[in-house]
Amino acid sequence: MEEMKEKYAEIILKVCLKLNKDMPLFICANTEILDFVKIITKKAYEIGVTDIYYDITDPYIKREALNSLSLEDLKKHQYFNKDIWNEYAKKGTAFLMLAAEIPGLMKGIDSKKLSDITIYSLNTRKEFDDLRSKNLVPWCICAVPTESWAREVFKESDNPLEDLWHAIFKMCLIDQNNPEKLWEEKLNKLEMRSSKLNKYQFKKLHYINSLGTDFTIELPLNHLWASGCEKINGQDILVNFPTEEVFTSPDNMSINGIVYASKPLSYQDNIIKDFYFRFKDGRVIDFDAKEGKDTLENIINSCNNADRLGEVALVEYDSPISKSNILFYETLYDENASCHLALGDSFPECIKDGLNISKEDLEKKYHLNNCTNHVDFMIGTKDLKISGITKDNKEILIFKDGNFTDEFK
Repeated sequence: MEEMKEKYAEIILKVCLKLNKDMPLFICANTEILDFVKIITKKAYEIGVTDIYYDITDPYIKREALNSLSLEDLKKHQYFNKDIWNEYAKKGTAFLMLAAEIPGLMKGIDSKKLSDITIYSLNTRKEFDDLRSKNLVPWCICAVPTESWAREVFKESDNPLEDLWHAIFKMCLIDQNNPEKLWEEKLNKLEMRSSKLNKYQFKKLHYINSLGTDFTIELPLNHLWASGCEKINGQDILVNFPTEEVFTSPDNMSINGIVYASKPLSYQDNIIKDFYFRFKDGRVIDFDAKEGKDTLENIINSCNNADRLGEVALVEYDSPISKSNILFYETLYDENASCHLALGDSFPECIKDGLNISKEDLEKKYHLNNCTNHVDFMIGTKDLKISGITKDNKEILIFKDGNFTDEFK
């Protein structure tokens, strides 16, 4: 197990982040996973890195602060001011975000206060986010198991933590010979899929499934489909590890119909289940959830344009994560088991030359969403059908029975 953890750390630093000895490293993690932070540190020192900054949060102290302090007092708390991210972003730092879920930890916390402080925190690191959106900051998000997260995923297991580690190793190909080569092949396949979609320059996508989803998304002129590997400072950086998606950003004023979530959403350690959104002219006009409706409402109302879409992503129902039949309760994994959408911010790289256009102009000219927040939710099912409508109104079948048609394989 320890050998596999070390290999996982090496792949994260060398393959995903392309870390070298001249780069500072910024690690964002919580106190539940300090053992793995030590492994990452060891591997970074072996590469020759000398400058490492640790943004470490105790999730239980964070919860107590949220429960006890007013919003104004929370803004003075060290856990919610991320200005240090801006300082490191300006000096060529590689950012590693280690996601470690504690499902249900925030149950009982005022969801509006949690939403408000989340947006405040994101605003304090705006320079980092602006540089990241322009592909000027290398970054990667990957997951590390916690005991409580593992118990939620493997409820019947005698050793859930070990089971979750092994599941992560499998999904990230760490248990295979030469995972570096396998990831190169996978990313090449995703890039070829993006190219095939880009050639069509679809005007509109139409989604239908048996959950009741029936809605359309228009795509802007000169839109680009991308994959999880981004060109940052001349290097191919794997920003989401693992990844199975190709994605683009929609015209946020031309989305209509109803879409049902196919998996629960874990957001800020709160669980949202069995929910839907109804859109008209790009905005959410109706929604409901059997569990977590208040959290869902606060996501939609969290900031300007949080009720509009910023991402549309395509993932096969037969993707490796989906075929594992594991519900991870972690968006990084669950979104790579399912087609998904995201409320909130869009991606400048999803417009031709978009990295050289201001977000304000992207919003004005292409109707790309400009928002502080970005929240993915899963919509893919075994019977999902997606049709692409071309500029001359031809219908091209992209997805049938939850998977890409042969043309886009």
